Amino acid sequence: MKEKGFAFGKNWLSFLKTVNEDRIKEAVYSLKGMLLVENLNGKKFLDIGCGSGLFSLAAFKLGAEVFSFDYDEESVACAMELKRKYCDLPEKWKIEKGSVLDLEYMSSLGKYDIVYSWGVLHHTGNMKKAIENAASAVSLGGILFISIYNDQGFISIFWREVKRIYCSSFLGKAIVTTLFVPTLFLRALLSGLLKHGSPLYHFLNYGKNRGMSIYHDWIDWLGGYPFETSSPSDIEKFLASMNFELKKSKLTYGLGCNEFVFIRKK
Repeated sequence: MKEKGFAFGKNWLSFLKTVNEDRIKEAVYSLKGMLLVENLNGKKFLDIGCGSGLFSLAAFKLGAEVFSFDYDEESVACAMELKRKYCDLPEKWKIEKGSVLDLEYMSSLGKYDIVYSWGVLHHTGNMKKAIENAASAVSLGGILFISIYNDQGFISIFWREVKRIYCSSFLGKAIVTTLFVPTLFLRALLSGLLKHGSPLYHFLNYGKNRGMSIYHDWIDWLGGYPFETSSPSDIEKFLASMNFELKKSKLTYGLGCNEFVFIRKK
C-alpha cells in the first residue's frame, strides 16, 4: 500500500494569501543573487515543482520565458492564480501538471537555459531519478539550480519519521502539529532575542528569506513527505558524473536545504 504524501498544494494555496509586491521583490532579489545575473532576458526558464509559482513569477519579472509544472493540481492552480494577478504577458509563462519522474514527459519539454527546482526533488520518492531527469532538461552551457535537504544522519531519520506520522492520518497531523509548532514558535522567539535583540525578529523579517512565510515553511517542514537527504559532496559528485560543474553553493550545517548552481559543460 502506497504511503500518503504531504498536500503541498493546500499549503501553497494558503501561502498565496500572503503574497504581495514585497515578497515578489525578495524572490526576484534572491534569484538574481544565486544565479549571479541582473536579468534573464532571452532565457528559457523551467520551474520543476513550481509550488506557489513565486519563483516562476520572479523569473518572468527578470525577463525569462517561463515554463512551470507541478505534480500537485492545487499547486498548479496556485501558480495560475499568481500568474493571473501579476503577469502582464501571459504568453511568456506556461503552467501545467506534470511529473519530473516521467522521463517521457520531461523529454517532451525540450531544453532550457535554466532549470530550477527548489526543495522539490527530495520529495518525489525517488530523488536520484528526479535529479537525473531534471538535469536532462538543461541545455549545453545552461544552469541547473536545485536545493536538496542536508543529510544529518540520525537527526534526518528522526524527522523522516515525524513527517511520515504527520501524513499518515488526521490524528498523526494533529499530534505532530500540537507537539512541534509551539516548539518552533518558541525557538524562533529565543533565536530572535539572543541573535538580534528582539523576540519578534524572525516573524517580522522572515519575508526577506526568498519571500517566504515562516508559518507555511514550518508546515512544509513538518509534513514534507516523502523525504530524502544528501550530503553536498554526494550531490556534487553525482552531477559531475553527468558533466555538470558546480558554479555556486549555499550550504547549511544543520537542518534545511543546501542550494546548488551547476553549469552543464559544453
